[in-house]
Amino acid sequence: MSDKTALVTGGTRGIGRAIAQALSKRGERVIVTGTRPDGQAPEGCQYEAIDFADSQATQKFADRIAAMGIDILINNAGINKIAPFAQIDPSDFAAIQAVNVTAPFLLSRAVLGHMKASGWGRIVNVSSIWGKISRAQRGAYSTSKFALDGMTAALAAEVAADGILVNCIAPGFIDTELTRRVLGADGLAKVVSEIPMGRLGKVEEIAAFAAWLGGPENTYISGQNIAIDGGFTRV
Repeated sequence: MSDKTALVTGGTRGIGRAIAQALSKRGERVIVTGTRPDGQAPEGCQYEAIDFADSQATQKFADRIAAMGIDILINNAGINKIAPFAQIDPSDFAAIQAVNVTAPFLLSRAVLGHMKASGWGRIVNVSSIWGKISRAQRGAYSTSKFALDGMTAALAAEVAADGILVNCIAPGFIDTELTRRVLGADGLAKVVSEIPMGRLGKVEEIAAFAAWLGGPENTYISGQNIAIDGGFTRV
């Protein structure tokens, strides 16, 4: 068993759930968050209900986790809304930034005290290919993910000497229920045709790499935003 405690936001489904399971299997004590009061954490994980779109709730949660001894922070929770730039509702824009940028900022700041005191820590921010490239109607989401990349680089430079490594991962099109529902059969076929590897990614592939970046075997990678996308952003 590990003596480390991990926090995975948005850990009840999809990529976040797979990451939580990977960390738990490795022996970490894992806390996951979700928005539903009755949310279901993976087996063996502790559950906390929190809506990161609520700034006051986020700050209160950040204050609480400062005393939890978090060694590994996975900022995975995120929301998205696709819309033409001129039609983005300001309240939607603000909510996306709150969940995708402000929450990782507040949580990362909250865990630094313990990490610095112990001389070890890992922060993995789950970004997106839309934080490395962008397309039409991704204005609000890409804004948040490019910001997350910048925050990752700045924090990594600041805390590396304290034994804290901070990175982003940028998943591409991953085979989840949400992906299939949003894209539909025709959209899915089009996307797959644009991926050099000719298939969607698997949540287990993302989780394995995130867990590695957030673990003791990663000793020299920090400040990076690494795409896991089957080559999509390189062609």
